[in-house]
Amino acid sequence: MLTITSLWIPFTVIAALGQVARNAMQRSLTKPLGTWGATNIRFLFGFPFSLLFLGVVLVTTGDHLGMPPSVFWPWLLLGALSQIVATGLMLLAMNDRSFVVTTAYLKTEAIQTAIFGFVFLGDHLTLLKVLAIVVATVGVVITALRPGGEKSFAELKPTILGLVAAAAFALSAVGFRGAIITVPNVSFVTAASFTLVLGLFVQTLILTIYLLWRAPKILQAILGLWKPSLFAGFMGAFSSQFWFLAFALTAAANVRTLALIEVLFAQGVAYYSFKQPIAPREIFGIALIVVGVAVLVGV
Repeated sequence: MLTITSLWIPFTVIAALGQVARNAMQRSLTKPLGTWGATNIRFLFGFPFSLLFLGVVLVTTGDHLGMPPSVFWPWLLLGALSQIVATGLMLLAMNDRSFVVTTAYLKTEAIQTAIFGFVFLGDHLTLLKVLAIVVATVGVVITALRPGGEKSFAELKPTILGLVAAAAFALSAVGFRGAIITVPNVSFVTAASFTLVLGLFVQTLILTIYLLWRAPKILQAILGLWKPSLFAGFMGAFSSQFWFLAFALTAAANVRTLALIEVLFAQGVAYYSFKQPIAPREIFGIALIVVGVAVLVGV
């Protein structure tokens, strides 16, 4: 039977499913809008939905929000800015010829999140949970690799891009969790929703100013594609809402490790929808992910 503290498990699963849907929608908009234009959709069109979510939460809970403490803002900026930086580094990595290896390095995010969470927030993880995080991460790396890809591990550029991007994503998760847990005198649902609103506002402001400066025509194109962008923005805000709810209840490392099940969703889609066979190496990697996630949520 689920308790309040264990709700992070279904919250994370829902967030991962929503993220898969959002990524699919953003991918279809990358060609007409460019990479940064499609990225801004999740912020620009997600922000109004985050306000709607917060309004519903406040009415339902009866919570009253005041000015957050001063310590809230550095955490929020760390989360918002790190996520933008991580996205940019990831895009650079995806343009590199060592795409698969860089993707594998990105999956070290869970381990780095555990380290940063312990250092900056004092998030306590048992030895068994640390072992589960490592096992699940190794499983994802094995699943992501392709034959011959291991030769590229000796290359410096994909190594740096992948590990630094993963570190930035990890800092983002830790920053948002740090902001959420500093919001006083409200429920965890309100704290998470409030943090999401301000985080999306900061990210929307920064990326919109950047596009106005560097590519104003992209903003015009975004407005012209408002219908598909609106749905992509909704899915982005929806998945983020559940990520933040999970961050409010447990260490960011737990959330980001369980989020690795997204790989299982992708493998399922590839197998059942596109009839792509699963290699023995991928089966072994999937087995490690399942074992790691099972241990994580079972202890």
